[in-house]
Amino acid sequence: MKKNRRICLGAIVGVHGIKGEVKVKSFTSKDSNLDKYGAVENEAGDRKFELKVVGHSKELLRVKIKGVDDRTTAETLIGTSFYINRDVLPEISDKDEFYEADLIDLKVKTKSGEEVGRVAGLYNFGAGEILEIRLKSTHKLEMIPFNKAYVPEINVEQGYIIVESVMLNFMEDEDDEESDEG
Repeated sequence: MKKNRRICLGAIVGVHGIKGEVKVKSFTSKDSNLDKYGAVENEAGDRKFELKVVGHSKELLRVKIKGVDDRTTAETLIGTSFYINRDVLPEISDKDEFYEADLIDLKVKTKSGEEVGRVAGLYNFGAGEILEIRLKSTHKLEMIPFNKAYVPEINVEQGYIIVESVMLNFMEDEDDEESDEG
């Protein structure tokens, strides 16, 4: 199941100095590879940027954008995300590797093969990756840890992941709980 999607490589979170450099949070596996994929575009796809990584500023990259030569212009770009076509990225050869964007909208199945939902998102809030699943039965979102114990199988080519079924629906609706009076 090959998807031709755009991939977000990073986002401008601030400016650096007076000559138009921006601070970028890179989402690439090696942050300094941000400028290795050619021209990037904004989320709307109506503006292209040529980037050059010029250094680091703590955990962020310092990036020079062609044509942006002053701080005022750079400030107008804060919040801009950089996208490329998925086809530009190298093919993945290891079956245990994938691009995060390839997981979105995959079917979520139990070990018995029952489809219980779809992958809605993948997040990392600092304590490890979390997989967000939209449940088929309730359309509610559930989050589970994204590791081998909870997600033992990922098959991007066939469009599904397997989850430990005991982890889904672990939170009961308040309406379903009986009150303890007395």
